[in-house]
Amino acid sequence: MSNYRASIDLGTNTCLLLIVDWDEAESRIREIVLDRSRVVRLGQGVDKSRVLHPDAKDRTLACLREYAQELQSKGIPLLQVTCVATSQARDAKDGAAFFDTVFDQTGLKFEVLTGQDEAIASFLGAMLPGMDRKKTAVIDIGGGSTELMSEKGGLSVDMGSVRFTERYFHSDPVTDEAFWKCQKEVDQELEALKSWRRFLDEGTELLAVAGTATTLASWFLGLKAFNREAIDGCILTAGDVHRMVEELKWRTIAERQYLPGVEHDRAEVLLAGAMILWRSMEVLGFSQCRISTRGLRYGIISR
Repeated sequence: MSNYRASIDLGTNTCLLLIVDWDEAESRIREIVLDRSRVVRLGQGVDKSRVLHPDAKDRTLACLREYAQELQSKGIPLLQVTCVATSQARDAKDGAAFFDTVFDQTGLKFEVLTGQDEAIASFLGAMLPGMDRKKTAVIDIGGGSTELMSEKGGLSVDMGSVRFTERYFHSDPVTDEAFWKCQKEVDQELEALKSWRRFLDEGTELLAVAGTATTLASWFLGLKAFNREAIDGCILTAGDVHRMVEELKWRTIAERQYLPGVEHDRAEVLLAGAMILWRSMEVLGFSQCRISTRGLRYGIISR
C-alpha cells in the first residue's frame, strides 16, 4: 500500500516538487513518484532591493498553484507537505507577507530555513546509494546562497548564481573586467571555508547538488534530455569545470541555450554558478566532484 510523502523546495531560482512512496518500516524512500523542477526566479532583484519583485511573485504563485493541484490529485493533504524557502526568503523584507498570500491562495504552508538548517538538510538529502557520509562533503550552489557541509559541520555563504549574475554580469557576453570582479568576490567568500576544509578527513569526496551542478553534468555528458541515472555519480574534475566556465564566459546567453543539457531559463545564470563550483574546488583543494540529482528536497522529506 502506498504511503505518499511530498516536499517543496522554493529557492532563489527554482521551485522543486518531490513526491515519494515512503517505507515507514525502514524509514526510507521506496520509490520516487514525481520529481519536478521549474525556474521561477523568486529572487529576481532581491540582492539589491531586499523585496520580492511582483513578476517573480506571480510566476511563483502560478507554479505553486499547479503543484497544489498535482498534490491533491494524488490525495496528499496540502498541510502535510513539507514546504521550505531559502535564501531569497531570508533576504526579502516582505517574505512573510508573501508566504501568507501563498497559503491563502494554494493551501501550502512554508517555513523559511536558516542557512545552517538548509546546509544540514542538503547534506542529508544529497547522498547517493553506497556513499559514506563520513567521507563526503556536499556543496549546494543555489541562486542566492551556497552551502558547504559535512558531518563535522559547515557554512552557508551569500553567493549564488542569481545573486552574482545580477551583481556583476550586465553585458552579453560578459566583459573580462566583470568576470574578474566576480571571481575575486567568490574567492573572498571562500576564505571563510578554508578552516572548515582543514578539519575534513583525508580522502573526503566533494558531492555537488542543485541545478548548476546537474546542468554542468548534463552538458559534460552531452545529454539531450534530463537523465537522472546518467547524471547521478557523474564525475567532473576541476579542469572540466574550468573549461566550461571559459566557454560560458565568451558565449552569449542565446548561444548558451543551445548547449546540450542547458535549459533556456538557466542559461543566463549558469556562468556565475559554474564559477562558484570551479573556484570552490580550486580554493578548497578538491580535484574532482561527484554529481547528485538529490538535495534539499530529499533531506526535508524524512521529517
